[in-house]
Amino acid sequence: MTQTDTFNEFDILDDPRQLPRYMYICSKEIIKAYTPYLEPLNLTYTQYLTMIALWDAYDGEEDGGKGDDREGHDREGHNRDKGRKGGAPNVKELGTTLYLDSGTLTPLLKKLEAEGFITRRRSKVDERSVNVELTAKGLALRAKTIGISGQILSRVGLTQSEAVTLFRLLRKSLSNLSE
Repeated sequence: MTQTDTFNEFDILDDPRQLPRYMYICSKEIIKAYTPYLEPLNLTYTQYLTMIALWDAYDGEEDGGKGDDREGHDREGHNRDKGRKGGAPNVKELGTTLYLDSGTLTPLLKKLEAEGFITRRRSKVDERSVNVELTAKGLALRAKTIGISGQILSRVGLTQSEAVTLFRLLRKSLSNLSE
């Protein structure tokens, strides 16, 4: 009998303390499942989530939405320093997105920078702010990660409908907890 065979769907009704336990165990097991895929890429799970947040901020464009202008503007002339889609987010915005404090995020970003995936630069708009920019290597890394989440989801064994429901419930829970 496996550990999951011992889970009883009625445990939560009998003892509501079981829900946090199962959420914690699932979180650990998912991180463990990602590890063999991420280690060859020199990424930890948290670094991987950070890269996903950066790819999302860059809106998935090969050049990060930057165009050829190196003066801080995209093709349409919008300032990249604002951390919006198509531009480099600043450290504070990235921390908010990832729910990480600067004490956790700064060493993580230093490691990503040492790997050559990102650079950190002072904002030209606000010198107190540090923007996190993807390098060509960081942009190329995205292609190497395609399919990883799908493989993990397949291992979890949820139907597409169940996965959508779980995602909605997790977002709702996070929203409620963040208020």
